[in-house]
Amino acid sequence: MKSEVRAVRPSGTLAPDAFQAFFDALDEPAAVCDVSLRIAAVNPALRRFCAEHDISVDVLAEALASAVAPEDGQSHEVDLVLQSGTSLVLALSRRADTVAVRARVDTEVISGRLVVAERALLEQARTEGVLLDLGRSVAEAGGEEELVAAVARGVKELFPGRAFCIRIVDARSGGLTSLYAEGRLKEGAHEPLVLFQRSVEKTNLTVTALPQGRVSISEEVPLLFHGSTRAVSAPLVASGQLFGAINMEYPEGLDADPAHDERVLLQLASQVAVAVKNAKLIDELTFVRKYLEELLEKANALILVVNRDKQVVVFNQALSALTGLTKEQVLGRDLSSLVAASEQLRLAPVLAAAMRGESVNNFETRLLTRDGGEVRVSFATSSMLTQPGEVEGVIAIGQDVTVVKELEKRIIHAEKLASIGQLAASVVHEINNPMTAVATYADALLQRSRMTPGANPADQEKLKKILESSHRILRFTRDLVSYARPAQDRPERVSLNAVVDMAVGFCEHVVSQARVSVQREYASDVPPLAAVRANLVQVFVNLITNACHAMQPGGLVYLSTVQEGTEAVVRVRDTGTGIEPRNLSRIFEPFFTTKPEGRGTGLGLSICQGIVENHGGRLTVESALGQGTTFTVRLPLATD
Repeated sequence: MKSEVRAVRPSGTLAPDAFQAFFDALDEPAAVCDVSLRIAAVNPALRRFCAEHDISVDVLAEALASAVAPEDGQSHEVDLVLQSGTSLVLALSRRADTVAVRARVDTEVISGRLVVAERALLEQARTEGVLLDLGRSVAEAGGEEELVAAVARGVKELFPGRAFCIRIVDARSGGLTSLYAEGRLKEGAHEPLVLFQRSVEKTNLTVTALPQGRVSISEEVPLLFHGSTRAVSAPLVASGQLFGAINMEYPEGLDADPAHDERVLLQLASQVAVAVKNAKLIDELTFVRKYLEELLEKANALILVVNRDKQVVVFNQALSALTGLTKEQVLGRDLSSLVAASEQLRLAPVLAAAMRGESVNNFETRLLTRDGGEVRVSFATSSMLTQPGEVEGVIAIGQDVTVVKELEKRIIHAEKLASIGQLAASVVHEINNPMTAVATYADALLQRSRMTPGANPADQEKLKKILESSHRILRFTRDLVSYARPAQDRPERVSLNAVVDMAVGFCEHVVSQARVSVQREYASDVPPLAAVRANLVQVFVNLITNACHAMQPGGLVYLSTVQEGTEAVVRVRDTGTGIEPRNLSRIFEPFFTTKPEGRGTGLGLSICQGIVENHGGRLTVESALGQGTTFTVRLPLATD
């Protein structure tokens, strides 16, 4: 029996219009094609899908035209990549001669691209973070060395695994000032500086501004490191000036994007160049400032600077040495506190004039010293102006005139002594005449008394004393005139013992006033020596006088002469308090004295030393506190 297959419409089966309504109501983008994949119908969802992805149905039709329909009852997918980069998937299903098409976006591709985009954003954020940190680091760098170290840290973090070289040069000469390399540099690779043409163009660097012979431009980036295969570089350019370059190279096998690295490197180089420029400007300003400070500090002149509040802001070494005050003790103090109280009224109008911009020359005043003394100085003032022309302080440059003023006093004193000397010579002349008469008459009376029988011996003794005293006065006045008379610097053969005795005779009044005694120990065999007698007497008068002043009543001045080899040696020793070690090295300095005011000029020992040295000898001193002082004079003996 043969069976027959026929179509049976079930009870309640929908009409074709109902299927069309169902097709249109589908939310999934769909289309119906024939076996040639020509689109017969599309639903509204597909039209919306195409509009969302900025494509037309015709684009889908073209994509389907190049595809192959699946076998009956089979299905497969067709990938479609749009110009926007979006990837679509068209799922084809065939039933007899009808092919159903469903469209969807490839979520895996989108997810992958999102991951890539996310990674790119994260990398960009990391790069910006490193550049921001680098900006802070270079801004805080205290100098070029610290700046290069900060840049090296940034490059390492931005470009791990690369070899790199940072070179900083002088913008004017092109000379290398700093170099940092991470990797094994080729020999001689750090100079000269070779710039990449494309990078130079991007930084708008003017070729004519480059130092000749120190910088060149090339179409290719030279390889500076061993084992590198590729390289990128970026010049450090700021305000049209070249301050160096950063070279970065890739070892073989490193997966990297040189184009991206170059963009980041140029961005970093631009930031670094400004920092390098600022660092070099700061270094130059610091150098100039330190140079000026050293110039003021160590100048061979007294330099003092005060601000508008009259506070001291500069007090150089010359002033510190003169006053004994350190900078720490002076800086910030009011200027009036450094001058003597009697000088403050005179100082006020000078400062006021300087604050008005007026210069003052040769203003003399007295500065206080650390030990409470005073030094006389002469200053010339000048005003320091701000950019708008306002006075912001006063600088005073001067010199110590204490010695000059002291010399003026000494000259006046010497002139007085010269006048007194002339008067003394006249007085001596007037004394000599009557004393000669006294001596003559006393001698005559003594001779008569001796010839007279029964004369009183007591009267004869008195006449002898009158005669001896008269001769002593005559001898003293004669020696005094000889001593006061200017020496003719004509050496003569003199006896050293006689010279010392003459000095003792001149000092008898000093010895008696000091109530000390003199003990002499002369060697009888000291040969004569060639000397200016008056000058040598002056040396020993000064040494004996100083010894008397250094002792209390009851002290002893010990004088000795002796021959030592080819020298005659005189020692003047006292039993006084001795000289402090800190003063011993200055004892022969002019105007240095340890005596109270009015007791000494500080010139005596200096003059004595000069006289002894002019005779070819030496004057030395030995002293111990509480044990006395010994001055030793060594003079060459006369040669036949």
